[in-house]
Amino acid sequence: MTTTVQTGTGKYEKILERCQDLEPVPTAVAYPCDETSLAGAIDAAAQGLITPILVGPEATIREIARAKRIDLGGAAIEDVPDSRSAAARAVALVREGKAELVMKGSLHSDEILAAVIAKETGLRAGRRLSHVFLEDKVDIVQNAIDLARSFGVERPKVAILAAVESVNSKMPATLDAAALCKMADRGQIKGGVLDGPLAFDNAISREAADIKKIDSEVAGDPDILVAPDLEAGNMLAKQLSFLANADSAGLVLGAKVPVILTSRADSLRARIASCAVAVLVAHARRRQPGS
Repeated sequence: MTTTVQTGTGKYEKILERCQDLEPVPTAVAYPCDETSLAGAIDAAAQGLITPILVGPEATIREIARAKRIDLGGAAIEDVPDSRSAAARAVALVREGKAELVMKGSLHSDEILAAVIAKETGLRAGRRLSHVFLEDKVDIVQNAIDLARSFGVERPKVAILAAVESVNSKMPATLDAAALCKMADRGQIKGGVLDGPLAFDNAISREAADIKKIDSEVAGDPDILVAPDLEAGNMLAKQLSFLANADSAGLVLGAKVPVILTSRADSLRARIASCAVAVLVAHARRRQPGS
């Protein structure tokens, strides 16, 4: 079974267009043991994005493929007994140089991430994969800038969001925003232009910024929005998806390789978009000396 992905003229299509002339990237798919995750990997291969290495119990994978009429083609299978073993083996394939991406299958997110961040056997690269404190936000912003640059955005504009656009000592998010901007001024965050704190309205609307007399290169024209915390970021992303019909792509950054991390509820379009974004990042890494 190969599904045709709807195309149009939006950013989703532009991302796929940027991948057209790139060779598929070897990808360790951890535990693709349901129809959605297995079909997603095979469809991404059919789009020419990845060369999947299916990691999981071979008999189960082949049975799902047979029952759901998914043509595995020549996809390699690494036979391991369970989801935890699949996560560990997928990470090991990267460490062995046999894969450049890791893709989550039908296992829980914490299982694949536990394998990625394992101290001795994982894919730690010196940056955090999480958030909460200012030091973590530095890595989040740098990861996002690097990602945008891999899309061809030469100097990404980063809006640091808060509830208000002025620094307030009683609102930690505004202090974080001010500190991040100063760190960018001093070269501790590289490759982009930052501004904040910015409230959401003046971050995305030039008119709103003008009304509030905000003189900013970023306000009204951001490439990246940085939410103040997990809850705000989660709500913003879901509002964009469900109210504005925005396309989404799930990618964990900060490890030695990108980790394609989609939800079991994600659409095929979201899975393909996630693979396409990861492919662009992987090829950008190939062009960087020492990657």
